Amino acid sequence: MTSLQSFSFPHSAPLADDRQNAQVRIRLRIPKRYHQEPIISNLITQHGLTVNIQAALLGANAREDGWFDLELHGSVAHIESALIYLNDLDLEIWQGNDEDGW
Repeated sequence: MTSLQSFSFPHSAPLADDRQNAQVRIRLRIPKRYHQEPIISNLITQHGLTVNIQAALLGANAREDGWFDLELHGSVAHIESALIYLNDLDLEIWQGNDEDGW
């Protein structure tokens, strides 16, 4: 699992201001207790991000945790806000840029 401080923004300048666009790829585990919550939708509507779902693993009839491989696009400030939101929900988050899957 990755702490918020260790997330890097590869598509932004080293001293980018909060308005500069960035992209970060994360992997996220959403426990079954959150299946009725619009977590990914909230990343878009409440945090102003564009979210590209690269992959997802979901159990039959939503009985298990959901695993998502997401690309988040938006300003550095919006991405940081979204990561804080996910962290506040106590979700497991990994930063991932490798292409080999899970």
